[in-house]
Amino acid sequence: VLAVPAGFLGESGPLPELKGTFTVLADGGMNEEEIVRWLHTPDATLPVPGAPIDAIHAGFKTEVRRRAMEEAF
Repeated sequence: VLAVPAGFLGESGPLPELKGTFTVLADGGMNEEEIVRWLHTPDATLPVPGAPIDAIHAGFKTEVRRRAMEEAF
């Protein structure tokens, strides 16, 4: 069964910020399951409480992508 996590959706549909973030993580070697897990894993060092997906919702796309790039190396 395929499903889309609710956090991947905004008021008008899928969050456009996710496309680039998925690309960065996939280019770093993560598969789809690992990407979904990474986006939902709590991280106390983010500028907002919660996981990277929460930071994306709060407007910290660039910070999340920077961390995603660090995961690759």
